[in-house]
Amino acid sequence: MLRILVADDHAVVRRGIKQILEEDLEIETIAEAQNAEEALALVRAQEWDIVILDLNMPGRSGLEVLTELLYYKPHLPVLILSMHPEDQVAVRVLKAGASGYMTKDSAPEELVNAIRKIRGGGRYISPALAETLVFSLQNEVDKPLHEALSHREFEVMRLIARGKPLSQIAGELCLSVKTISTYRTRLLEKLALQSNADITRYALQHHLLD
Repeated sequence: MLRILVADDHAVVRRGIKQILEEDLEIETIAEAQNAEEALALVRAQEWDIVILDLNMPGRSGLEVLTELLYYKPHLPVLILSMHPEDQVAVRVLKAGASGYMTKDSAPEELVNAIRKIRGGGRYISPALAETLVFSLQNEVDKPLHEALSHREFEVMRLIARGKPLSQIAGELCLSVKTISTYRTRLLEKLALQSNADITRYALQHHLLD
């Protein structure tokens, strides 16, 4: 019997995940968290077999939450769900300790298979992502510059590329404008760019926008 925690800020997503899992798995309980603070509190207070964590909840990034979850419970299996295409962020979260990664447009049976594999001690990635990882290892020297960005720098880059001002980005991420400005400076240095227009061109050229 599985004890699963689903952390996602959208109630309809949490409800959909719960329904899918209850139909195909032996579940003891499925609890829900709608933000990072609730997820962290539940992980500290109770034992879970698996945490399903949305990568893009408001406020703290999913990668930061993953790091803190694993600080409290180093062996806790965490499956990351994301809106972003696998090749953009999957490697980041897997290196950070996630037990699996899948996009929200995956088929319901893929979610069930991921849970079964992770519960058995394995890691889950889709066949398409596995092929991408093999290809990236073969071409390590030619990695694009944006792969050197931290998750938060990458997030800020995408928001700037969408034309959002720093003040709006700060509000969305619950950070100060000064902090966002610092992230912008770092990503400009790492990408060898000069301006927001350069960031937008880079993101478009590398297909980094949804």
